[in-house]
Amino acid sequence: MSEQINMTADMDDNDKAQRQLERLQATLNRACKNVPFHRNRIREAGLSDITGLEDIEKLPFMDRTHLATHYPYGLFAVPLRDIVRIHTAPGSGTSPSISGYTKTDLMIWKKMIAGAYAQANVTDRDILLVHLPPGLANWARDYKDGGEAVGAGVIPNSPLSVAKTLMVLRDYKVTTLVTTPVFARHLTAHMFDRECHPNELNLKQIILVGEPDDGHTISELRDSLHVDVWLNYGLSEIPGPAIAYECRYHDGLHINDDHILPEIIDPATGGPVPAGEKGELVLTTLSARAFPLIRFRTGDMAQFISQACPCGAASTRIKWLAEQADNYMLISGIRVSQAQVRENLKIALKMPTIGCSMEKSCRSGADILLISLIMDEQLFSDEIKNLQQLMAHAEETLTEQNGIKVKIRLTQQRV
Repeated sequence: MSEQINMTADMDDNDKAQRQLERLQATLNRACKNVPFHRNRIREAGLSDITGLEDIEKLPFMDRTHLATHYPYGLFAVPLRDIVRIHTAPGSGTSPSISGYTKTDLMIWKKMIAGAYAQANVTDRDILLVHLPPGLANWARDYKDGGEAVGAGVIPNSPLSVAKTLMVLRDYKVTTLVTTPVFARHLTAHMFDRECHPNELNLKQIILVGEPDDGHTISELRDSLHVDVWLNYGLSEIPGPAIAYECRYHDGLHINDDHILPEIIDPATGGPVPAGEKGELVLTTLSARAFPLIRFRTGDMAQFISQACPCGAASTRIKWLAEQADNYMLISGIRVSQAQVRENLKIALKMPTIGCSMEKSCRSGADILLISLIMDEQLFSDEIKNLQQLMAHAEETLTEQNGIKVKIRLTQQRV
């Protein structure tokens, strides 16, 4: 019997690999036919045909700079008349990042998110509240659509205070909350400060998005709120949330590898890492028609989990790690280029050079970018009133450019 099961598993693996290969070939053909950027790079690589999944290593990588340099429509693989939705995100450069979707793309993505909900035990009997920051507004729409697809009652994303969010959770008998780790912690602290007992809520599960677990948030939420906590992985720029999700065993994240092909590479060399070792996660879309990504470097560190999952699913599993492979900061799912922030800060402050450091901080239940500006003679060349005005202008400008709240403070020494 065990031999028969193993033979069946091998057949399933072979069928999946063949399906992935066929979809990869179709993606490359469509990209080469319709996107000059992809056609020229594939030709330069000297790759005339893809005969196996391993051939993908011969293709060049994409990264976030390519999204900025081909803004707005340079990476679209279908005519604009076939695009039914365009998502914009703050991006990592001077231009926003844009991705497009056909009707088929949206249908596939809705099914992917609905599948992630199903793994988190969300059904048509649940009331679901989405609470995400403005920089993840696109994800909020996707999670709303996925919730409606499983038949749940969905309360769409809205900019409510933590106090009013708690009222909605209690009064609407919400069973499922989709939010970021920082807001989930803030909500929990608010509840306990006001002596609101978790038993007053109908909350059964929280789906966390935007960042990996920091080693204690998930366990603390489970213990404090008596709920199941599930982690979803996605990209803030493209293509969206629920690229990978936890199953009921909470042992790594299952990647939707029928639609997205993952690799893990050495971020320094670009070569594949040995099995089970950590590296940078690279993604290739297999079914996206409007906006194909070919070997996109996410900047996220991860490692493959080789053992079979007890749930029986054959999808690829990863462990999502906290560190980053590049010079970006991950703040509530938004990737922030420190180099770009520094350049924009110099422009906003009208200074040729600056000394500063950056860190993620938490203010009122939201992660912010805190910039410590080192005081020197440049800063006090004008009246202090003018400096304060420039700093306020810089905060407003950087907040708008990056899609997250930015706060600037003066410091006397490097931190």
